[in-house]
Amino acid sequence: MINYNPKEWFTFIFRIHKADTVRKLFPMFIALSVYSGLIAWLELEVWKLSSNSEIKNISLMHGLLGFVISLLLVFRTNTAYDRWWEGRRQWGTLVNSSRNLALKLNAMLPPGNEAAKAWFRAMIPNYAFSLKNHLRKTYLPEEMDQLPGNEALAPDQQKHIPNQLAGMIMNKIMELHRAGQLSGDQLIILNNELQSFTEICGACERIKNTPIPFSYSVFIKKFIFFYIMTMPFGYVFSLGYLIIPMIVFIFFVLASLELIAEEIEDPFGRDANDLPTDTICNNIRIHVGEIL
Repeated sequence: MINYNPKEWFTFIFRIHKADTVRKLFPMFIALSVYSGLIAWLELEVWKLSSNSEIKNISLMHGLLGFVISLLLVFRTNTAYDRWWEGRRQWGTLVNSSRNLALKLNAMLPPGNEAAKAWFRAMIPNYAFSLKNHLRKTYLPEEMDQLPGNEALAPDQQKHIPNQLAGMIMNKIMELHRAGQLSGDQLIILNNELQSFTEICGACERIKNTPIPFSYSVFIKKFIFFYIMTMPFGYVFSLGYLIIPMIVFIFFVLASLELIAEEIEDPFGRDANDLPTDTICNNIRIHVGEIL
């Protein structure tokens, strides 16, 4: 995720970063410039259709369609942002649950049981890192903290890794309960944080694995394409060859909104506008380490 100051307007205007839509759409800009220039030359110099009123009425059609396409793109952008914000809420809940679990364990465990505290100091952040990598369909063992003693952290990579780590945390707490270091009432208090881990994982998987319906996405792209491709026929009489930059600019606006929506509807990857899950995981590690 890009960190920025939202009050610096001039920085936004002149800043170009690796996710800039201009770079992605530049080949289409060239193609549209050639296409609209060709249509303008044919209509103005060869066909000379400027006196045909039926051709001019195409501009009226585009005015009506422009309102429709704007509504579609607003809905598309809002839907994508809702998914992005829901993902951020879930990771904020994970931060709070990790802190609360660390605070409660620090208060409940006997003062002399430093080994158990060290175990949770490693495992609670490990769960956050495993969830981040699970959503990216990868596993990075170098990001995991080693467990104290001779206990190995080697989850089965063919299975659901966050579930395995959540199960290890639950088993450890039950082991402490059987050893008399945690009471039954304390287990009830800890249950909310333990349960929230898997609920957060399920919510993030729902966001990632349920993209916008295919037919809806295809319809928007086709609508933008045919809207842009027919614009030169209606506006070339009033704009002349200025239709070339106008077509490119309108396509830039419409296509950029669609590209931005595509990028943020899956907020757990490594794109420039995705959630800063790496930073969040590191913060969880720092805060849990301070508590325990």
